[in-house]
Amino acid sequence: MEFLISGVTINPIFLAGIGFLVGILGGFFGVGGGFIAGPLMFLTGVPMNFVVGTDLAHMTGKSIVAARRHRVLGHVDIKLGLIMVIGTIIGVEAGAQLFESLKQTGRVDQFVGWIYVAIMLVIGSFMFIESLRATQIMRTQRISANEAVGFKGLSRRIYGIRIPPMISFPVSGIPSISLWTVLLVGFISGALAGFLGVGGGFVRMPLLVYVIGVPTHIAIGTDLFEIIFSAGYGTLTHSLKGNVDIMMALVMLLGAAIGAQIGALSTRYFTGPRIRLLFSFLPFIGAILVAYKLLSGG
Repeated sequence: MEFLISGVTINPIFLAGIGFLVGILGGFFGVGGGFIAGPLMFLTGVPMNFVVGTDLAHMTGKSIVAARRHRVLGHVDIKLGLIMVIGTIIGVEAGAQLFESLKQTGRVDQFVGWIYVAIMLVIGSFMFIESLRATQIMRTQRISANEAVGFKGLSRRIYGIRIPPMISFPVSGIPSISLWTVLLVGFISGALAGFLGVGGGFVRMPLLVYVIGVPTHIAIGTDLFEIIFSAGYGTLTHSLKGNVDIMMALVMLLGAAIGAQIGALSTRYFTGPRIRLLFSFLPFIGAILVAYKLLSGG
């Protein structure tokens, strides 16, 4: 099938399959799935600027489906998600503007690609080590799955930051935290969303767990709820810059809508540390795919 906007020809079944895969992963891990969809689209020959914009477009629709399912399961902190949106939208615009500036240099593929690889490796390594430690803590200290976190020192220090205004999130079990901390988490993940063409969830979910101290299952649902706004805004700003192939996004969304339902329901059968351990492998996969493409000169 020829996609006239991006100027490429791709099998629509393959695109729908990508959507289905990232739909399952997104619904299960609370991420947009851009760290998998982006590299796969890149490997098929889609220009990087269309990878960024189109992936954000399909991600928006898929996140609506998955977040709705997690809301039914009680895994969404609406208050937390809405506050994070403020920092996220500012970050998305900052990231998109930086991407647009780099696009003018003609070397955006290499630059963005290697940043992609570096961030994936750091996140994957950290979460792999942490989740193993959390599993060990559960076995030796008889701590419940919701409380078992391998590195809790960071969130404790964050709670010690008393810069007003302070705010509470009862759904996530957080009695008091600085509003500025929540906005900063949103800004960081939003900037990555606009710059790398991802929903920011592969950074936001770990930040919610390790920095803000949100239980894993609620972090997943809240992350998906927030991605609706970050990816939606990213889609709008990239559309205005000519980086979205809407037909390609719709084809991917056909598979993603089904996969998102399956992934969201599956979280009921896994503990937090086990979800984080499984999550840690995904960034490595994304890093390998992008590094291979860059090194092969494709």
